[in-house]
Amino acid sequence: MFDWKDTYSTSISKIDEQHKQLFELAHNLYSIVSKKGDKDNYDELAHALSELKDYTVYHFEYEEKLMEQYNFPEVMAHTKEHSAFVDKISEVKAQDLDLNQNKVAMDLLMFIANWIESHILKSDIKYKDFFK
Repeated sequence: MFDWKDTYSTSISKIDEQHKQLFELAHNLYSIVSKKGDKDNYDELAHALSELKDYTVYHFEYEEKLMEQYNFPEVMAHTKEHSAFVDKISEVKAQDLDLNQNKVAMDLLMFIANWIESHILKSDIKYKDFFK
């Protein structure tokens, strides 16, 4: 579900490394959700989701500082996209995750998968040539 492809490359090694880490964290979340059985995975899910959110915030801050440093013309729009993503992840309530673990986590994973692919391929690619 979260496989890195060369088409995601921004040709900026530090950002590509961070994107790959985001893919790995999302894949870890997916692995927990896809476990079979009736086992309660709340603690694992909450931890994986927290890690993903924290690393996403770190990555977004890195990108935004770079864009500001080099006066990327679309920095404000890009920052708004980042904020919307963090807000969506933050909306997941512990109680909802606890009561409907797989459904809430799967819905979130689908959002993350679509968002990451769309954001990297449409928004991040815009700065690829700019930073070169």
